[in-house]
Order: sequence, then C-alpha cells, then structure tokens
Amino acid sequence: MDDSTTTAAVPSPSRAQRRAARTHRWRRETVELAAVFLAVATADLVANIVVHGHDGPAVLGVSAVAMLATAVLHGWWAHRRPHGPPAPDTHAPPGDAAVTGPLDAFEAGTLWRIRTTVEDAPGSLARVCTALAAHRVNIVSMQSHPLPTGAVDEFFVRAPQSLDRAELTAAVAAAGGHDIWTERADAHDLVDAPTHVLALATRTALDAAELPVALRQLFGRCTVRQYPGRGRTAPAGVDGHVMRLPVPGGDLIELTRPNLPFTPTEFARGQALVELDSLLGPRVPKVEARLAQPAGADLTVRRAEPGDKAAALEMHRRCSPDTLRKRYHGPVRDADRYLDHLLDPRHGQTLAVEDGDGRIVALAHLMWDDDSAEVALLVEDARQRHGLGVDLLRRMAALALEAGVERVYAVTQSSNSGLIATMRKLSAPLDYQVEEGTLVITAHLAEAADKLPAPWSTRPGR
Repeated sequence: MDDSTTTAAVPSPSRAQRRAARTHRWRRETVELAAVFLAVATADLVANIVVHGHDGPAVLGVSAVAMLATAVLHGWWAHRRPHGPPAPDTHAPPGDAAVTGPLDAFEAGTLWRIRTTVEDAPGSLARVCTALAAHRVNIVSMQSHPLPTGAVDEFFVRAPQSLDRAELTAAVAAAGGHDIWTERADAHDLVDAPTHVLALATRTALDAAELPVALRQLFGRCTVRQYPGRGRTAPAGVDGHVMRLPVPGGDLIELTRPNLPFTPTEFARGQALVELDSLLGPRVPKVEARLAQPAGADLTVRRAEPGDKAAALEMHRRCSPDTLRKRYHGPVRDADRYLDHLLDPRHGQTLAVEDGDGRIVALAHLMWDDDSAEVALLVEDARQRHGLGVDLLRRMAALALEAGVERVYAVTQSSNSGLIATMRKLSAPLDYQVEEGTLVITAHLAEAADKLPAPWSTRPGR
C-alpha cells in the first residue's frame, strides 16, 4: 500500500443491523407513497369544488388569505425568536467552557513564545489549545516539530497582562505538555517560519559574514563555533542542547543552546543554510563610502576580503612595533598570521580604508561572538589622531546593530588610552573589566542607536 494513503478499517454490520435497516427503508417508502396519494386526492377535491361548485371563487379567496396570514405570522415569529448558536452550557467542564467576552479583550496583552513537548496522540494538541483558550490566551501562530516519540509544538500567543509566566506554564502542563519553555516575545517574532527562513537565506546569499548571524536569528540565543577539519570526524546531528552542522568543505559548525534542546526540524533548516553558504562560496558585497580628510586627500572605506592579504601585510610593515603590539596583544612577529582568519568573511566583517594610491592604511574588524561582537582597530601611524579610528568604530557599531547585535566589546591593554577614548566617543554606556593588565570595554549600542549614522554614508573628516 502507498504510505501516502491511509484507510480506516470499518466493522461489517451484523445480520440484525441489516434486517433493521431494511425494515426502516420499507416504512419510509410506504409513508412517502401514502403522502403522494393524499396530495393527489386533495388536489382533485379542490379542483372539483372550484370547477363544479358554486363556492369555488370563495374557496380560492379564503385559501389565499390563509396563506398570506401564515407568511406574516412566520415572519413575526422569526423576528421575535432569531436563530443562533445555543447558549453556553453552564454545567460543562471548565476545559470545555466557551470563551466569551468583547473582541477587544483579545487585542491587548503580552506576547509570549511557548515551546512544549506533547504526546504523539490524537487530541494532545487540542487539549493544549483548549487550556490556553480557557485562560483567554489568543494563539497568534503555531508550528510543530515532529520527534520520534512525540512532537514539539511552538506557539506565539497573546496573553492577558494579568497572566504571568508561572500561570501560563501551569496551564500548558495541566493540558499534558512537558519540557515547557516560555519567554517574552515581540512583534518581530510574529513573522511566519518560511518567510523568516527565506529572509535569512537571502542575507546569507549576499554576504558570507551573515551565516553566523543568520543561525543565531533562526535559533535564538545560542553559541556558534566553527571548527576547521572536524566535519569528517565529529558526528553530525542533534544531541540535546548541541547541534553539529557539517560544512561540505570539511569544517564543522557547532551550535550550543543551554535553555532549549534542538529538534530534527531545526537541524534540517540549519543544514540548508550551511549548504547554501558553501555552494555560493566566499563572497563580500561591493559597498564603499568616501571619507574626506582635513589634509584634502580623500579615503575610501570598503569591505575587505581574502584577496587583500598582501596589501594588509604591507600596512603591517609600515606600522610601528608599539602599534602592532597594542592591536594584537602579543609578539609583533605573530601579527601576520592572524590575517587569514580576520579577512575570512565567515568569521565576521572587516573594513579596509584605502588612500588615493590604493594602499590600505587602516583595518577594522567586527567578529561575531555569541550574542555580542568583538571590535578591533588598526590604523597605521601616519594616519592616527585624525578621527579615522572613531569613524571606523561608528561604522562597525552601525553594522552590528543591522545584524541584530546590541553589544560590542574591545580587548586591549589597560594602558591603551587611545582606544579607551575612541570607545567613549560612541556615546553609548560602557562597562569596564580589568584582569591582569587586560582591559575589556563593552558598549551597549541600543541606547546610542539614534546617534549612529548609516554604515556606508559619506562623512567629512575631522
């Protein structure tokens, strides 16, 4: 039998049931035949009275008046007793009670995202929906993730503001849900899953640096790490809170989400994004902007790519050892070997500043790290103290916000007063953490979003 076709076994009727059915059919046909004979006899009687009797016209008039009176009476009765649904049963169980009230009561409320595991049995999803309705919770959208032994149902709901997280969780648990996870949602979460995945795929197709961002936006708060060469040895798939996505080139992308286990459906979506990224290969969008300098020599800011390594090495040779040491926090001789990683768009976005001769005079790196991003700057000595570092930092902050990242941090030496002053010019709240001479400065960009211009706008120099 074809697996796509499902038939239900219907028990054969017994002999007594067949005998009762035949008896019922003969009775119904007898009554219908008698009604036909009675109608014919009545019609013949009326015709004889009208044609041969002296009171024929009077009989027709009385019949017309009676029919008109009947129609008027029926209309009046229908107006007094309109048809409609039955009133709710006050004796029904609480779970089956109808949800009544004004329509606007469902419009206001709090958006929640709920994920729960239910049994793979008829009615399990209906019980959860009924329990939510009993608490006046409106289900805005829903999707199901099938599992080998059950199903994970994910809801976006609008609940009354008086209903807190504990009550919402208790209602789902009472309806048979387990492994329940809830969090507050916002209007951006209301986009349906296919539209959301297509939008992320489009961003990934345009820019290889968007893959880690797309994975985080698809699966929520999670850690994304890429391991070179481990795709051939590490097992791929879902293992509870860990999901491993093999990259066709041999690498492995590992996602960790401590609050919520991954599902096979999510693995399929993540694998599709990774395969799309590998199929398209390294790609960097062709975007640039002009930056006017006080000396009159304009500079060009653009996205860097792996082919810029030779020009970046030339810039390293023009930088002083102190400048390289502050940037890379280690021996100067090791600075060159970081460039392969930094210029790879899969690890983040790098901005390059070129002069009129095509030489790279500054580099700025925005590297994804969990739900934040690390920023780093390198400006060759001859171009320092002209506002170039501040310009690049503001562009990176704007790029981070475009990717949905609201926190960026810089790691430097506690004596690097130049970078500290540059971070302060973001006009964002800053956190400082010092440990063994290393300073980590974290900027909270959400409170400075309106002060950051577009990342690819042309700006005058300072």
